[in-house]
Amino acid sequence: MNALIDKRIEKMSAALKWNLMTVEDYLAYEFASPIKHEYVGGVLHAMAGARVVHDIIAVNIISALHSQLRGKGCRPFSSDMKIRIQMPGHIRFYYPDASVICHSTPRDESFQDEPVVIFEVLSRKTRRVDLGEKKDGYLSIPSLSVYVLVEQDSPVVVAFRRTKSGFVRELYEGLDAILPLGEIHTELPLSEIYSGAELGPDGDDDDN
Repeated sequence: MNALIDKRIEKMSAALKWNLMTVEDYLAYEFASPIKHEYVGGVLHAMAGARVVHDIIAVNIISALHSQLRGKGCRPFSSDMKIRIQMPGHIRFYYPDASVICHSTPRDESFQDEPVVIFEVLSRKTRRVDLGEKKDGYLSIPSLSVYVLVEQDSPVVVAFRRTKSGFVRELYEGLDAILPLGEIHTELPLSEIYSGAELGPDGDDDDN
């Protein structure tokens, strides 16, 4: 038994050395790790902590969704919940800033498979990934209806919404604008999303 445990530890150490892991080992390692890691085909990417303005916006989104979705069968989740994406040839796990789930995995799982809406709060350091790799991954999820990108330093929201002809980009600007989310029977005024956030050029320097 001890030999098997030693072999597993050796295997995980080797994987960490090369920054590669199986899905099983990643989920076990992530459960005990004090730092969150996203996972792309065996490669781990450590996540840095968010700045205050980023967290204010993310909490505003989750709070508004929680209030509107109460008793409706769908539930918002925070950035502590992973989304599993089964891409052709590999698996990814991302931690979006917020997500809405209407058909949940079992309660003892640490990830979700069927998000309906996903939110990412953009920053200078995450913009390329959020608009590139993550966008491609998220839009491949069959259950996803809307991918929402929220600017951190100005009241601007971009939504990629699923239609019969594919995903369509929508733009919402200004604190008077309202993001419609008819897919989950809610709407998010930008004034609520940005409530308490001090918007300005210094806000766009977040690592998460």
